[in-house]
Amino acid sequence: MGRKKEFIGTVVSNKMDKTVVVMVETLVKHPLYGKFTKRRKKFMAHDEGNTCKMGDKVLIEETRPLSKRKRWRVKEILERAKVLEVEPSEEGGE
Repeated sequence: MGRKKEFIGTVVSNKMDKTVVVMVETLVKHPLYGKFTKRRKKFMAHDEGNTCKMGDKVLIEETRPLSKRKRWRVKEILERAKVLEVEPSEEGGE
């Protein structure tokens, strides 16, 4: 049995129940000119515990078909999204 494919990507949507959309960026070299271009692809991945938040960096792995468009599963969360804390500004500015 072969190895399962794995990708590292960023969660761009977590609005569904137990499903996240993961954006994976890869660098592809042009066959003639040699320039590298970014290719982006979105994968729908299964998130059993609804633990992923938007902006998280995750590792997804290939799995059996779980629904019409879901063939990937979140294996682990590599890095949590950085949340910026905004301090309330003083009221009556002048």
